[in-house]
Amino acid sequence: MQDSNKKTSRKKFLLWTTAIISSVTAFKIFGSKPKKQTVRMLAEDGSLVEIDSSLLVSKGRKISDKELQQWVKNKPVNN
Repeated sequence: MQDSNKKTSRKKFLLWTTAIISSVTAFKIFGSKPKKQTVRMLAEDGSLVEIDSSLLVSKGRKISDKELQQWVKNKPVNN
């Protein structure tokens, strides 16, 4: 009597384990959409904006902190 219960519970355990693993795998493959790659950049008015990286043409060069401060301060304020 106990042998048949052990075999049944073992089969149930294996079936449930297989079902859970296959569900997780299917969710990873079909459920998640790829995230868009975004880049944070500073706009002309000094605000931080996120831009889709596919819209950027070239990478350009990194400016220094001093150039950045002068660039933001020299922009005219439009009211």
